[in-house]
Amino acid sequence: MKIVMIDYGVGNLRSVHKALASVGAEVVQSDDPETILAGEKVVLPGVGAFKDGMRGLQARHLIDVLDIIAARRTPLLGICLGMQLFFSSSSEMGETKGLGFVGGKVLPFPENELKVPQTGWNQLQIDPSQPLFNGMQDKSHVYFNHGYYCEPADPSDAIARTDYGVAFAASIHRGSIYGVQFHPEKSQDVGLQILKNFVEECL
Repeated sequence: MKIVMIDYGVGNLRSVHKALASVGAEVVQSDDPETILAGEKVVLPGVGAFKDGMRGLQARHLIDVLDIIAARRTPLLGICLGMQLFFSSSSEMGETKGLGFVGGKVLPFPENELKVPQTGWNQLQIDPSQPLFNGMQDKSHVYFNHGYYCEPADPSDAIARTDYGVAFAASIHRGSIYGVQFHPEKSQDVGLQILKNFVEECL
């Protein structure tokens, strides 16, 4: 299975590349539109600010490429910032328009006694019928590192939730679009199982 991982100038691509390769994927890392469009499946990783992520995609002329991928229903996985960019907009660093593959907004955590950004392990409440979670137990722990969270306009788009001062979507699925707010490449065996499921099971 040829997986193209999009390099758009943000994020720790090396660890995601290594994790995908470890579950049997042939991984190509690229910002070239033709290479990306030739992928059997595509991964959009990323860490950092929403506005910077959209600028990185725009500067490399990749927004139209991602629109084509979504229209073709090529399986597309967003990781952390990558998942956030799938949404309609974010309030981080001012209101910024996203890719709009999933209706909803990216919002800041509410002010409370919890430390922001959320950094560390948290439990997932999963939809076990989802192929992304094959072989996983509910309440499995995964690793998060983020200061903003996603809230889909359609609650059914959230296929896993967790709670950090507010309940939020930890994973989403709409058509051929998948997303995880956490870092599967840092989530040990559970994270590798999720990546393996995307490579082998998700259509």
